[in-house]
Amino acid sequence: MRHTMRDGSPVTLYCFAHAGAGVSGFAHWPAATGPGVVTVPVPLPGRGARRREPRATSREALLDALLGPLAEQAADGRPYVLYGHSLGGIVAYTLARALVDRGLPAPACLAVGASPPPHIAPPCHDDDLSDERLLRFVTGLGTAPGGVLAAPGSLWYRSVLPLLRDDLRLAAALRAAAGAPLPVPVLAVGSHSDPVVGPEALDGWARWTTGRLVRRTVPGDHFFVRGPHAPRLIGRACRVVRRTRLVPGLISGGQL
Repeated sequence: MRHTMRDGSPVTLYCFAHAGAGVSGFAHWPAATGPGVVTVPVPLPGRGARRREPRATSREALLDALLGPLAEQAADGRPYVLYGHSLGGIVAYTLARALVDRGLPAPACLAVGASPPPHIAPPCHDDDLSDERLLRFVTGLGTAPGGVLAAPGSLWYRSVLPLLRDDLRLAAALRAAAGAPLPVPVLAVGSHSDPVVGPEALDGWARWTTGRLVRRTVPGDHFFVRGPHAPRLIGRACRVVRRTRLVPGLISGGQL
């Protein structure tokens, strides 16, 4: 889809977090992405400011909760980019696909970080979502607290594991419902020390775009979203979008 952007319009960067998380990992992004970018972290239902809402575990529930504001932005013709980290990658793809299917302008770029494409299931995304399996998974990622803080019955155990379980169910539902490739470039970002999503998985995003796939690597582990390198990279990509009049093919290998 071809459309022009308003001269001087900032790029709105919508950000979607990893499983089991709110949007605190994006707290430093508004400053770190740099000029010309308005960063908008989007909480999923059931956490943060939306903690009283039922958590989404299906594509339909996700679209009901999140699609409306994005559709308004797209219909207005203002430039926007979607970035999703881990689970957020498949969330961002799903929203972009829904907008295109409704005949609305697509995002200028889909950016994903530490996120396998829809046809590749990451670890711990199978039918065994027991507390024991989830605890082993987050312990392997280094995100579980030690000792009694992670014991059954603790506040962390009772709050985080159910949220993580529902997020993994959502991810599985979104992968199963994935549609056609997107008519936008994809920027797939990985890290040097990610134990979950490697370079081969990120290469798989080529199947999900009819445009260009650009791959970049930053320092860090699976949660490099919390560091300084990812927001700088994504901010630079947004400024490429801002300078470019025609959306398809706007990102070339030498520009990022």
